Amino acid sequence: MVAKEKIYKLVQKGAHGKKINLIFDYGIMSRILLSVISIVLESVKGINVSIKKMLYWFDVFSIIIFSIEYLMRLYVSDLTHPAKNRRKSLIKFIFSLNGLIDLLAILPFYLPMLIKMDLRFLRILRLIRFLRILKVNRYTKSLNLIWSVIKAKKSELIVTGFATFLLLIIASFIMYNIENEKQPEAFSNVLTSFWWAIATLTTVGYGDVYPVTGFGKFISGLIALMGIGLVALPTGIISAGFMDKLPPPKRIIKIKILPKSQLGFILLCTKPK
Repeated sequence: MVAKEKIYKLVQKGAHGKKINLIFDYGIMSRILLSVISIVLESVKGINVSIKKMLYWFDVFSIIIFSIEYLMRLYVSDLTHPAKNRRKSLIKFIFSLNGLIDLLAILPFYLPMLIKMDLRFLRILRLIRFLRILKVNRYTKSLNLIWSVIKAKKSELIVTGFATFLLLIIASFIMYNIENEKQPEAFSNVLTSFWWAIATLTTVGYGDVYPVTGFGKFISGLIALMGIGLVALPTGIISAGFMDKLPPPKRIIKIKILPKSQLGFILLCTKPK
C-alpha cells in the first residue's frame, strides 16, 4: 500500500514536497514535446537516413516511457478514479479523457503488431501520435484553466455555434438560388455555397468562389458584417469565463501611523458633544 501511494504521488501533478515528483512531471512534459518535434522532423523529405533511424529509436524509447507511465496509472486507478471495486476503477480511468489520450498516444505503435491492416490506415494511425501533446494538459495549470472555462461556458458556446451554423445554412441556400443560374460551376449545389458562406462569414475571403449578381453581392456584404459580430461572440464568452475563474486582484491598503499629538487632536475634534 505504501508503494502504491508513492506511485500515486509520482504520477499525479507535482507539488507534493519532493523533488522526484517535479523531475517526473518535467521529464514527461519534455518527452512529450520532443516526441512531437520528432514526428514533425519525420515528415521532412530528404532527411538523412541516420537521422531517420535515430528518430525511430527515440520514438521507441518514448513509447516505452509512455507505456510504463500508462501501466502506473492503471495500477493506481483505484486512487485516482475511486469506484465500488477495482474493475470499475480501471474502466473509469480507461474511458476518462486523460485515459483515452494516454492510450491513443501509445496505441499506434502496438496495433500494427497485433493486427494486419492496410498501409493507408497505418498512416492515419501515425497521425494519432500527435495527440501526445494533449498529455501536457495533465501537468499544466493554464491548460486545465482553459478546459474548465470551456466546460463552464459550454451552454453559451453551443448556442453561439448553433446560431452560426444556422446562419451559414440559410446563407448557403439563398446564395445557391441567386447565383446558380449565373455561375453553375461555382455555385453548383448548396455544399459549394456552404464553403462560400464559411469563407465570407469568417471574413477570410479566399476569392475562389464569389457572387457576380448585384443581389448576391448585397447578401455577401450582409453575411460579412454579421460575421464580424458572430466570430467575436465566442471570444467574449470565453473572456467572461476567464474573469469568473481568475481570482480578483489583491487590494493593498496603506496605513499611515500618525504621531501622538496629531492623533490626540483628531480624537478631540471627533469627540461627540
